[in-house]
Amino acid sequence: MELIIQIIAGLLGGNAVGAGAKTLSLGTAGNSVVGGVGGLLGGLLAGTLAGEGGAAIDFSNLDMGALVQSVAGGGIGGAILTVIVGMVKKTLAK
Repeated sequence: MELIIQIIAGLLGGNAVGAGAKTLSLGTAGNSVVGGVGGLLGGLLAGTLAGEGGAAIDFSNLDMGALVQSVAGGGIGGAILTVIVGMVKKTLAK
């Protein structure tokens, strides 16, 4: 379940960057795909840095910290990867 949260947060982060920085936008589909991948990677990285070995949410005993970590890591990861891919695409287009 935590992977789905991270992917959705990354998707939203990627599309937010695409909407805010039109020059880096990859289009809606591109922002969504790259943001989702970045969200997954960012969420897993955030969990690893927190010492969990990966972001883990136990919904039987709801841990709000892990939930916030998955959303934040996913959203930030999606946004960062979208910016990086957008910059590379813009550079290669010149």
